[in-house]
Amino acid sequence: MSMTGRSRGFGFVEMSTKDEGAAAIEKFNGQELGGRTLKVNEAKQRENRLGF
Repeated sequence: MSMTGRSRGFGFVEMSTKDEGAAAIEKFNGQELGGRTLKVNEAKQRENRLGF
């Protein structure tokens, strides 16, 4: 939960092909759902935060 008490509301979806993923991003990024604007993009690998 964030400081507002609302869930951050994120999830991950795997697509069969890069083209399907690009189409989903194009279709849903910026759309509104439940009063919130969707931000849809390709997941990036997390950087090492421990400094090792």
